[in-house]
Amino acid sequence: MIQLHAIEKTFRNGGLETSVLKGIDLRIDEGEYVALMGTSGTGKSTLMNILGCLDRATAGRYEFDGRDVVGLDDMELSRLRNEKIGFVFQQFHLLPRSSALTNVMLPLVYAQEYPKDARQRAEHLLAMVGLKDRLHYLPGQLSGGQQQRVAIARALINRPRLVLADEPTGNLDRQNAVDILALFSDLHRQGHTVVLVTHDPDVAANARRVLQMIDGRFAGEEVRT
Repeated sequence: MIQLHAIEKTFRNGGLETSVLKGIDLRIDEGEYVALMGTSGTGKSTLMNILGCLDRATAGRYEFDGRDVVGLDDMELSRLRNEKIGFVFQQFHLLPRSSALTNVMLPLVYAQEYPKDARQRAEHLLAMVGLKDRLHYLPGQLSGGQQQRVAIARALINRPRLVLADEPTGNLDRQNAVDILALFSDLHRQGHTVVLVTHDPDVAANARRVLQMIDGRFAGEEVRT
């Protein structure tokens, strides 16, 4: 599904250049559960932004689902993100005055064709994440763990090929973190491709493949059965 070759990312601020990614090669097959692990500043979130087409590499080649991403314009990248990639962040990014149901349905507004079964999809996903009795609750009426479940349902509403999660348990207590990680494991078992970014080895241990990042490069890989 994903092929990266010699990916580099350099940030420029005036005359100052900071090299964040330094020749990343990566292959992720469909159905994998991969964790990108490293401390702050190692480049893992920058790499996730490139994987999610939220940012562009300075150099290198990126193929997603057989398509050359580097040559796409902003409109094409936006369409690819909406149709094929689901995002889960540390911050939930829910609309505070909209219900859980409305928040989950939001990405469908930007789809090329609004599906006739939009509400049914959203209700099914909220039930899947354990919130079938919270459809009409506002985010402020939900716990942090419940809000992250809404965010996960929202990430799945367009039936993406890839789910990207950046520190998804960072704002949660231990029990809610365990519950959310169990959801990602369930998604993997259902056939979703999941890439998880984390600084926490205990969180990374839930993935089947762990890539350690240090100073913008891969420094080790562990495959779990």
